[in-house]
Amino acid sequence: MSQPAFFDEMHSGGGVRQAYDRYAAWLHSVPQEILQQRHDQANSLFRTVGITFNVYGEEGGVERLIPFDIVPRIISAEEWAVVEAGVIQRVDALNAFLNDVYNDQEILRAGLLPPELVLTNDAFRPEMLGMRVPRGVYAHIAGIDIVRVDAETFYVLEDNARTPSGVSYMLENRQAMMRLFPDLFGAYAVAPVSHYPEMLLDTLRSVAPRGIEDPTVVLLTPGQYNSAYFEHAFLAQEMGIELVEGQDMFVDDGDVFMRTTRGPKRVHVIYRRVDDEFIDPLTFRADSALGVPGLLAAYRMGRVTLCNAVGSGIADDKAIYAYMPELIRFYLGKEPILKNVPTYTLRKPDDLAYALDHLAELVVKEVHGSGGYGMLVGPAATKAEIATFRDKIIADPDGFIAQPTLALSTCPTFVDQGIAPRHVDLRPFVLSGQKTSVVPGGLTRVAMRKGSLVVNSSQGGGTKDTWVLEKPNARARR
Repeated sequence: MSQPAFFDEMHSGGGVRQAYDRYAAWLHSVPQEILQQRHDQANSLFRTVGITFNVYGEEGGVERLIPFDIVPRIISAEEWAVVEAGVIQRVDALNAFLNDVYNDQEILRAGLLPPELVLTNDAFRPEMLGMRVPRGVYAHIAGIDIVRVDAETFYVLEDNARTPSGVSYMLENRQAMMRLFPDLFGAYAVAPVSHYPEMLLDTLRSVAPRGIEDPTVVLLTPGQYNSAYFEHAFLAQEMGIELVEGQDMFVDDGDVFMRTTRGPKRVHVIYRRVDDEFIDPLTFRADSALGVPGLLAAYRMGRVTLCNAVGSGIADDKAIYAYMPELIRFYLGKEPILKNVPTYTLRKPDDLAYALDHLAELVVKEVHGSGGYGMLVGPAATKAEIATFRDKIIADPDGFIAQPTLALSTCPTFVDQGIAPRHVDLRPFVLSGQKTSVVPGGLTRVAMRKGSLVVNSSQGGGTKDTWVLEKPNARARR
């Protein structure tokens, strides 16, 4: 089988693409040993700050550094305009869908979605039926994973509407690059991302219960053993809000309070990083020590806002993903700006038959999977791995989708052998409250292994700083 041609984001047509022109000249003039020194300094910076994550299932819960690449991913203002408009459109449609399926269910009555795909889905929460949330927003913080295959074409790979992570790496990556390469930021007009915590706090405050003028916002974490705990603590500190665990709060007469040294203080908005099933032991898992007893009742009474809303996971279910173009047309009356990856829904007999015959060519994912787990990358899999996955699919076809193996774009990356192309994706972070907005950039994830298409940190992937170039005179206008 011939190797697919990969779009190189720095080079095209035998030359350097315009967004990279000055950076490429600088990169080629810098000795290898200088780049190695900056790489080592970056690792030291991240160790000092404590930017680590845990890999679930590893013995001892060893914390790791996510590999950081010192070569930025650069996106022109024109390219970013398409991405920005596309992800905002996507999240607006996701929120309209969530508001609909938990209330009027017009999409089901119109026959555009099989009812069983929603109503019997593990991510659908019947407890949310009939509930109107502030501003009709369910997914206040969304991460939309995007890949590109050529100069013009961007695909949405996944929607993340539950508790998307990674924004702390976007912010810390930028801080590290500004310390390591201040001269480059003088030469390039790179759009800032440092205002994200301020945007996030404004978004959270804008969805407070009706009549609350000065809401108290907290961030609810599962605790220090969670793989994203660094991010929870980081964002709480950056926003100037309290980082709390379930045991720090209680419900009294329908209101939610947190315990403080000065006595109970009412909480109005909870940015929760605890999954649905653990959020309230009186409603969901009775054995959960991570949530707050009675929280869902207070939420349904409109006394507190949960961000993201309980039940948001139905919007990023991979079986729903296949219908996103239709959802955008149905709710917004517009054509999708960003493409979906062609998707085979294995609950359909024809799609299942095709996938089983072409497993060696496809990427197969669990509909509820995340983090690179529960997936088969056919071209990189052994015959034994394909055979094992075939049995899983046959046993539960409703639990899987399949997609063609995309020729993901590559970016120059600093590796042991020097500068080499590695595959990347991009996760912009979209905030929805009084308005829908996105900071210019996002988290670029990079597959550090040669030939690998899996960028997840849990599978050996790293991260890059993402530079969105501002239009001329943009800084003068700010």
